[in-house]
This record gives sequence, C-alpha cells and structure tokens, in this order.
Amino acid sequence: MKKSLVRAALVAAMAAAVAAGCAGGDSGGDGTDTAGDTGSRPGPSTSAQQQAHNEADVAFVRQMIPHHVGAIEMAELAEGRTDNPRILDLADRIEQAQGPEIEQMRNQLHAWGVGEMPGMAPEDMDHGDMGHGEMPGMGAEDMRKLEQANGTEFDRLFLELMIEHHQGAVDMSHTVLDKGSDPEVKDLARRIIDTQEAEITEMRSLLES
Repeated sequence: MKKSLVRAALVAAMAAAVAAGCAGGDSGGDGTDTAGDTGSRPGPSTSAQQQAHNEADVAFVRQMIPHHVGAIEMAELAEGRTDNPRILDLADRIEQAQGPEIEQMRNQLHAWGVGEMPGMAPEDMDHGDMGHGEMPGMGAEDMRKLEQANGTEFDRLFLELMIEHHQGAVDMSHTVLDKGSDPEVKDLARRIIDTQEAEITEMRSLLES
C-alpha cells in the first residue's frame, strides 16, 4: 500500500505540474527562466520548437531524469551484494538503457531552454550525493534496507522495489502520451513503456522462481 501511494503521488505530481502550466497561460510555458521573453515573439528558428512541446512534455522530462537516476542508483547496488547472474545482468541492462536516456532528456531540456529539477544537474550531483528520500518514486527507508541487504534478501528486495519503480515510470509515460505533444518525447515514452513493462514481467518471474 505504501509503495502504491508513492507511485500514485508521483503521477499526481506530474498531472499537477501540467495543470499549473495550463493555468499559467502564456507566461513562458515551462515555469523556468529563459534567455529573453519568448512568450509572444518567438524567433523564426525557435517557433516550431516552441509549438512542438507543452507543459506535459516538460513535466515528464524534468521528473523522469531523477526517476531514472534513482533506478541507476538501485542497479549499482547489485554489484557486491548478490552473485545471482540474472539479477546482475538485469541491473547492468537497466544502467545501460537509462544512462543514455538521461543524457537524451537533459539535451531536450537544454534545447527547450528549461532547467532541470533543483539539484539534478550533473554539476550538482554525483550518484548518491542527493538524499534518497528526494528521489521521485523512491523511499529513503527502502533504499537503506536495500543497501544493507545481501544475497537472496537483496535479490527479493531489489526486485520488489524495481518493479514498483518501473511501474511509476510506465504510468508517467502513459500520462505524457495522453497529454504531451512533442513527438520525440512521445517516442521516448513508448520506448520506456516497452522496455520497462518487459522488465517488470521478467522481474515478477524472478520473484516467483
């Protein structure tokens, strides 16, 4: 129940950010400072880009970056805490998939002239510098338990937490597919859904084995 509430709160926060942006009218669109007033006078080189994305796209990308960072932090804990080759392989695949996606999303925010969530820029963090309790979809107590676990206990807890974490990403992706407008963001959301739903199925199978 606790984990489901965390996931529901994450999706609700994204929806609230979208609603707040819509209510803000033409005040800038992303809630962050940009270099100059582009509210009503976009230059010819940025006009199409301004029209391509909306508040749902911005909210998704800004929140998915720390969500992915959280998944990578969990995956990095596997080395040295388990010798289960299937868990180690899964953790490695998560790192390999989500690292490039973080870079893609950071580049997207830069192209939009939008900043990351506070404390999430590369110069502000080094995996682990930020408190786990601040990571979307991740509880500080859960992370402490995972850090202290070993062997089969680590495997079980890792799978349970990562399933819940993945489901949060899937839910966020469905939200942006419904409310977003940027084609590249929607393509990323579809990839996240395809990859992480497959991994959820794999992890549930591992839990049952």
